Amino acid sequence: MPTAAKVQELIALIDDAVDRIPGNGCCHSVKEALEKVVNSDEEFISPEFLRTAPDRYARRLLHMDPRGRYSILVMVWDKGQGTSLHDHDDMWCVECVYQGRIKVTSYSSFGEKDGLFEFQPAKVVYAGHGEAGALIPPYDHHVLENADEKPAVTIHIYGGEMTACHAFVPVKDDLYRRERRELSYTD
Repeated sequence: MPTAAKVQELIALIDDAVDRIPGNGCCHSVKEALEKVVNSDEEFISPEFLRTAPDRYARRLLHMDPRGRYSILVMVWDKGQGTSLHDHDDMWCVECVYQGRIKVTSYSSFGEKDGLFEFQPAKVVYAGHGEAGALIPPYDHHVLENADEKPAVTIHIYGGEMTACHAFVPVKDDLYRRERRELSYTD
């Protein structure tokens, strides 16, 4: 049975981390706090946040810091769902697996030429329950995908409210066209 107390514990730990270390510097403390709460093995995400969406991954707001310093989102990935290559709109991010398995492909950026960006895959990680990653710009380009036959759930904490990002659409070889994408919440 999910508990609101665990969500409040997470919020208190994140508040403490962003109070102690301003800006991008808090990212690793936020990661430790999120891993601690998720690895307690106590369910704390309510069922309404755990539903899949039919046409794309579900993106639901769990908490918005009243001072706008961070947001906590729950994302649900059905079989075969994932993201395009993207960034985090110049904000830090921590991502942790709550249920299932996620494949994370990190990319190295080699700059822009004539409106196209060169990227190459740098590292692939398969993450399971309680495993988290910290992303600090400009090292935040990646692709997330469900790595299993059943739905996966991740918790994302952003250094603000991420309402848009840049997606990178393959053009040829290792060249990509950058597109600004507006983001929304699921139901």
